[in-house]
Amino acid sequence: MSNRRPGGIAEKARALGLEIDDPLVVEDVDAHPWSEEADLVVVGLGGAGVAAALEAVERGVSVIAVDRYEGGGSTSANGGIFYAGGGTAIQKEAGEEDTPEEMYKYLKIEAGDVVSDATLRRFVDESVETVDWIMAHGGPFSGTAWRKKASYPPLDYFLYHPDNTLVGDYARRAKPAARGHRAFVRNGKKAWGLGFAIYEPLRQAALRLGLRFHRHTEARQLAMDPTGRVIGVRVLSIPSDSRAARLFSKYIAKADRYLAMLPPALPFAAITIGIGNRYLRKAMAIEAHGRTERWIRARQGVLLSAGGYIMNPRMVAEHAPDYRDGMPNGTLGDQGAGIYLGLSAGGSTALMSKISAWRFINPPKAWADAIVVNARGERFVDETVYGATLGEHIGDRQGGRAWIVYDAKARKAAFAQARDPILVPFQRDVTRLNLLFNYRKAPTIDALSAKMGFDPAILASTIADYNRAARGDVPDMFGKGPEDMQPIVQGPFYAMDISVASRFLPLPVISFGGLRVEEETGLVLDDERRVIPGLYAAGRCAVGIASQTYVSGLSYADCVFSGRRAARHVAGANV
Repeated sequence: MSNRRPGGIAEKARALGLEIDDPLVVEDVDAHPWSEEADLVVVGLGGAGVAAALEAVERGVSVIAVDRYEGGGSTSANGGIFYAGGGTAIQKEAGEEDTPEEMYKYLKIEAGDVVSDATLRRFVDESVETVDWIMAHGGPFSGTAWRKKASYPPLDYFLYHPDNTLVGDYARRAKPAARGHRAFVRNGKKAWGLGFAIYEPLRQAALRLGLRFHRHTEARQLAMDPTGRVIGVRVLSIPSDSRAARLFSKYIAKADRYLAMLPPALPFAAITIGIGNRYLRKAMAIEAHGRTERWIRARQGVLLSAGGYIMNPRMVAEHAPDYRDGMPNGTLGDQGAGIYLGLSAGGSTALMSKISAWRFINPPKAWADAIVVNARGERFVDETVYGATLGEHIGDRQGGRAWIVYDAKARKAAFAQARDPILVPFQRDVTRLNLLFNYRKAPTIDALSAKMGFDPAILASTIADYNRAARGDVPDMFGKGPEDMQPIVQGPFYAMDISVASRFLPLPVISFGGLRVEEETGLVLDDERRVIPGLYAAGRCAVGIASQTYVSGLSYADCVFSGRRAARHVAGANV
């Protein structure tokens, strides 16, 4: 006998466009019509899911993984950066000096109290071994190092500073080290889709060791026993090797390609987005009529690792409305379904309004050498900070509005820097686009203030103070070094919109909030901070190391850390 567990989450989920049912409470577990079973069932085979699956099968745990799409998720689609340090083999190859203590000191600045000190230290202490583990399974890295500040390294460099370690105030508190391990793979001139080079070897290794993976399979409902333990999941699957499955793959690939082709604010984006949505509707039609229902039993646990919610406009509007104009940086699976499955079982969430927004302005260095001001015309940050830090200042502290103010000399330098052949094409093209179309121009500072609506006295004072610091007469109020400053003196003067809603400089955004978990095990916590037996969460489904402030590769590293943590607990090897 079985009956539905009251929870009321299904109605809320459907209002957000999610097809999630409240859990089924199974009175006689052995008598339930399970189609198959495993010790661990992984929902979402992205970065966290594949790390959990591989760690688990290596420890003798049987694993079934399901994914609504092909697997890989945002991890496979990203720029291929993995954050690691403390003296990895790749750092040593590059002659880069680093220690776990210096890595911890730096990450403590960025992570704050989002996780306990013990968890952060465990993450740092495992970093060297984690890179060794990835490489042992075929993950490709290289020690060719780029040691200057950059949003993304030139394509021939594979170890760099993906964070704030070279920024003056940070460097004074923790010794800088290059910790961005970029996948050693060449993919033309693209800087995305490279995470696949790290992800795929891990997936293949897990499959060789016995992972059973069902693609085109959506998890809709959890099963619980009368004590409240999660014991399985109901899924809907497109039959494998069928014509429907082949068409679904084709339509989803085309939808992904067209939806990501142009940022929404750019000209002609409505056309490519419309084409993408047409293919997406075709894929959804296949799901609506061509799937079979099955129940999968999880003898030890279910891991929710289905990504965040940034691709769900309704959830963004509910939790982070100030970022609705941002450019969602995710894949089709980032709908929040995994989070709501956890909520349906009584789980609790945290930091759901936390969004990471990436405002990169270097290259060209001429922009970072200038000033960033708010709506009043005053500076609020060291302009050389990592893009996610600048985006956080703009979105969370300045009402989403900011501008770069620079002069004619800086404009000439920016055009010259845009011609540097070492730039990644997206850096070059974005620079040229904004130099040509995203500016307001005036012959004097006062005239620029009048045109932009800045307070003229504040902007004039801001620039005067900045010029004194740039000449070395006084320290910069934000700790910016003179080597990263150029006086703003040569008219005409320019203001470039870098706000959240900037038309020609779209702001990539991802979600950070998710299910709260017990940090020693990865088990999901309820509102009273009690664990829900048998239910784990990892990656961007859960609050983790990267949930306070983003630096490139830290989310990927947190996915691997949190996925392996859950697998170890399932295997009985508590960390």
